[in-house]
Amino acid sequence: MLLSVVIPVYKSQLRLRNLVETLQRELRSVMMEIVLVNDGSPDGTEGVGNALARTFPNVQFISLRKNFGEFAAVLCGIRHARGDYVVMIDDDFQCPPSEIIKLLSHARDNHLDVVFSRYDLKQHHWFRNLGSWGLNKLQTWLLHKPNDLYLSSFMLMSRDIARLVGQYQGLYPYPNSLVFRYTDRVGSVLVEHHARTEGKSNYTLKKLLRLTWNILLGYSLLPLRLLLGLGLGLLCMGTLSLIAHFFEWYRPGMGTWLTLMAGLQFTGLGLVGEYIGRLFLSQTNMPQYVIKYKLPADDRTQ
Repeated sequence: MLLSVVIPVYKSQLRLRNLVETLQRELRSVMMEIVLVNDGSPDGTEGVGNALARTFPNVQFISLRKNFGEFAAVLCGIRHARGDYVVMIDDDFQCPPSEIIKLLSHARDNHLDVVFSRYDLKQHHWFRNLGSWGLNKLQTWLLHKPNDLYLSSFMLMSRDIARLVGQYQGLYPYPNSLVFRYTDRVGSVLVEHHARTEGKSNYTLKKLLRLTWNILLGYSLLPLRLLLGLGLGLLCMGTLSLIAHFFEWYRPGMGTWLTLMAGLQFTGLGLVGEYIGRLFLSQTNMPQYVIKYKLPADDRTQ
């Protein structure tokens, strides 16, 4: 098995069959499988995926019990993939299935562990493009990735990296960030990006903020270090203020300092509480997702 195509699906009943048939046609020269993970779709996606798994021998269909989020569904698909390479692609046809070959060829020709797609012109709403740009800058800062490397959801990784990413047990998985824990052999390749032809994006401001928050607290100690720096800065300011007050150069109002210190304390307590809360949730062994059933029914986990 050379290639596993992992697709998280949600509200995809009208396009899922077309997507699978297009993949079968475009990748007919490659020994591959398709892993569909239904993330608790409320429409008829489950029935369509069920029928596809019974029609095509190289299609796995995994249905989750509820909506656990795109990245949990991706992680589930990665754990069930069997190919030497694993590619993740969305179900909206904005990244044409034919472009998968570009990612695969680039990885094999350049001996790369991970290949991300990049676009000349993204056919997304301006709000999504702006959010993606800001998130990419944040990831460059936190993950020390190359500034010109865009972490897109259309990506390919080798089986070794996929296995390591699949071992992540935290409640807030983000495969794009996890790959940098295991390899520096990362590249990108230019692919086409099309406008959405059916349905509307599930990308919202709430999801963008949640993802940003998860990256900040789940993959970095930066917030705590910034808080420590702020505390030290205020300590220096307080010391200088006492010296100035002693020599009667400056007399700050008591209310100013009380407000400043109270804000610092509550900010610190909130950040530390968030880290402790996440640690507590991790220790309770809450699952990242729960599988309702899978077809074929044999055990495909790595």
